[in-house]
Amino acid sequence: MSMFGSGSSTSPAAPKSSADVKASIVQQLQQEAAMNNARLLIEKINENCFDACIPAPGSSMSSQESGCVSSCMDKYIQLWNISSKTYISRLGQEQKRMA
Repeated sequence: MSMFGSGSSTSPAAPKSSADVKASIVQQLQQEAAMNNARLLIEKINENCFDACIPAPGSSMSSQESGCVSSCMDKYIQLWNISSKTYISRLGQEQKRMA
């Protein structure tokens, strides 16, 4: 918990300012939100691509099913990348506006 000044650091007498603590908390929350979003992406890919591409599950996937899953995943990942870039851009704009 060095974020709150109780952990070991190179300068033990240097307390963190409230702005530093706030920035650390915001960064941690952003990282947790990103991890949650990644989990949701994987869940959606599994749900939608599996349902769309594999009508009758068996012990192996056909080449057509495999290609369908790959294409479906590629589309979801492209959409994820576009959405993430837009979101990050908006966050940057909001941070500049608030500064």
